[in-house]
Amino acid sequence: MRKTGPHGSSLLSFSGFRYFCALKSDCLMLPEPEMQESLIQSPSFARRENEGLFSARSILLAVSATLGYLLLSYVLIGFKTDQLVLAGIFNFFFFASRPTRRFILGFSIFIVYWIIFDYMKAFPNYRYNEVHIASLYHAEKGLFGINWHNGVLTPNEFFARNVSMAMDIAAGLFYLCWVPVPLIFASVMFFKNRNAFFQFSLTFFLVNLIGFIGYYIYPAAPPWYVAANGFDFHAATPGNTAGLGRFDHLFGISVFKNLYAKSSNVFAAMPSLHAAYMMIVLFYGLKFRLKAWNALFVVIMLGIWFSAVYSGHHYILDILAGMGCAVVGISLFQWWIRTRAGGRLMDYLLAITEK
Repeated sequence: MRKTGPHGSSLLSFSGFRYFCALKSDCLMLPEPEMQESLIQSPSFARRENEGLFSARSILLAVSATLGYLLLSYVLIGFKTDQLVLAGIFNFFFFASRPTRRFILGFSIFIVYWIIFDYMKAFPNYRYNEVHIASLYHAEKGLFGINWHNGVLTPNEFFARNVSMAMDIAAGLFYLCWVPVPLIFASVMFFKNRNAFFQFSLTFFLVNLIGFIGYYIYPAAPPWYVAANGFDFHAATPGNTAGLGRFDHLFGISVFKNLYAKSSNVFAAMPSLHAAYMMIVLFYGLKFRLKAWNALFVVIMLGIWFSAVYSGHHYILDILAGMGCAVVGISLFQWWIRTRAGGRLMDYLLAITEK
């Protein structure tokens, strides 16, 4: 028999603990809470926990996953040291302890997302559909053009002519929140509310899949590409820091230079997933009543939207498409978890990462 805790985690029933502890002479006469604590702290229990970490099944699973990932990566995109780092992190957490194993199993959702994103290098979207360069630029100018010195500029062009040190710093700082804040949010939820963690992480994964599909349906060049190359298509164009390079220059660092050197595809501006991530964080912050934190999430979200346009990495149309991805992904997932299949998956995930 299983009972469910306040956050959906499974707990051994009192009757189950009574029977289990009846086998342990040192906790026969203890009340139920003390029986559970005594059992967990007993040397024999600790030995069984450690033996389970290095069981043949656990080792086979970890080795198979690691070798499979490294071999497939080598075939698709070639060897990179980043792959060894990711494999090392997974194996360290998987074998270090029971709590770290539960953590890395939960965070495997984000690992799978990263692997899919990385493998997109092997399948450039411009091979499958025409890259939209001039049409997107003119649509942006037609809808959001700014009259400036007897001409019409896109918002990106306007900001490129009106930069300031304060906005360069703000744009860089906000853009650095793009992935770290969602990951920090997920980490806190993992320990505070396991059900919230899985709702957030699975929604995050779904929104990314929707965005990736959008990249292949509508390959699109970012604003900085037009500024650098005009409307001609050049498939081998490398990633570019665009306006964020000013942040690197101001502080004498190469954060954005290194980040965009790893870009999977420069023709993946539409939709902007930069715009989507903080919307997901904010939605679950509101759903699980994180109060004042939600005000911070709103500031970061608006800051990232502004920075994406100010830095020349996205059009406003890209931002709107990213917002649409977030709304669709959140809505689909909230409907799905109410279905029988969705409920079963959530129960399974909670079970394999239960405390």
